[in-house]
Amino acid sequence: MPTTITIATLHERFLACNGTSTDTRTIGKDCMFFALKGPNFNANAFAAEALSKGARYAVVDDPTVATDERYLLVADVLRALQELSTHHRRTFDIPVIGITGTNGKTTTKELMHAVLAADRPTLATSGNLNNHIGVPLTLLRLTAEHRIAIIEMGANHVGDIAELVGIAEPTHGLITNIGRAHLEGFGSYEGVIRAKTEMFDFLGGHKGTVFVNADDPLLMEKSAGLKRVTYGSMGSSDVLGIVQPGSTPFLRCSFDHRNDTWCVDTYLIGAYNLPNVLAAACVGLHFKVEPERIVDALDDYIPANNRSQFSDTGRNQLVLDAYNANPSSMQVALENFAAMASDRPKMAILGGMKELGADSQAEHRAVADTVKRLGVDTVFVGPEFMELSSTGNTAYPDAKAALEALKQKPLTGHLILVKGSRGTKLETLLEGL
Repeated sequence: MPTTITIATLHERFLACNGTSTDTRTIGKDCMFFALKGPNFNANAFAAEALSKGARYAVVDDPTVATDERYLLVADVLRALQELSTHHRRTFDIPVIGITGTNGKTTTKELMHAVLAADRPTLATSGNLNNHIGVPLTLLRLTAEHRIAIIEMGANHVGDIAELVGIAEPTHGLITNIGRAHLEGFGSYEGVIRAKTEMFDFLGGHKGTVFVNADDPLLMEKSAGLKRVTYGSMGSSDVLGIVQPGSTPFLRCSFDHRNDTWCVDTYLIGAYNLPNVLAAACVGLHFKVEPERIVDALDDYIPANNRSQFSDTGRNQLVLDAYNANPSSMQVALENFAAMASDRPKMAILGGMKELGADSQAEHRAVADTVKRLGVDTVFVGPEFMELSSTGNTAYPDAKAALEALKQKPLTGHLILVKGSRGTKLETLLEGL
């Protein structure tokens, strides 16, 4: 009977590997493969395949598959992955910034990474690998080269952030905002507040530093008594910034530092991105990045992954924000879109918002009410909007039906906001716009 391996020994084996993998389709030579389990799969069955494809070791929790020294037996693979990542993180005496929030956390993380990476080697979460598996995998990418790390943390339930900060042990933290999202998992907005502020709870107990949007009364209240650095448009903020007028659709803003004002011309759409830009500038200044480098990094950042992207298709201009949506982000996106200067007729294509539970119908009706108040012509996509009656707007059950309608009756010369949850797949409409 093979014996289980300790985390310290597992770490020694890990240091001899070239990265990690949890998927036999993406095995890298000499990587460490983790045989994770899920509701519908058990990767212990694929450990031999991982080794045959070039993995140096396979971490398993089924003794029957551990037939030689290349199989590293643990009691539970997921727990071993998490404990290994914490053990690995503790070997680095560098700042680790945890970031969470309802809206804007990935954009803020990317802006922050651009700013810090302009000054020093910086590790940041790739994409949105921000859960109980993604956070450990990110930490295991830490090398002696890195001087700082940014770890994005997502949550669907109370306790999720507490688990993730326990794994990553951040020295600094930032909550972008606390809005109405994933209500099905959190149970209520109060549940969202409890979950997100678990970041503050950890940092308060470990003498960490928090970066706080001073314009957000809730975040200021929840961070009271903590060591904090503030940013915002309020006069008392440590880093003060405002939106500057401009003739382009992109956000132009400025921030004050040491009695100087620095202007930033971004490729981000919407004044609602101002806190994200100021957060990145605030973090950069705190870590002694020169303001000129901060400005250059923010100027050069181009959003991707269907987040606040502006594009001209030749037929229409698009404000594409189809990566995710919740009631809070939908509201600010619509308000910003209605306020955008344009000589083109405007139209919004809005997809259903997922994971709202019992609040779903009320929240979708609220979106329809906002559209009516703002006077924006709108096409609704998704079964969540089909349940509403008498909205006065066109609705389609899914993106496929909407695309067929667009092909039958093409839109030309419009400025179009495209926003919805990933599950609605609004990005598939682009060929028809």
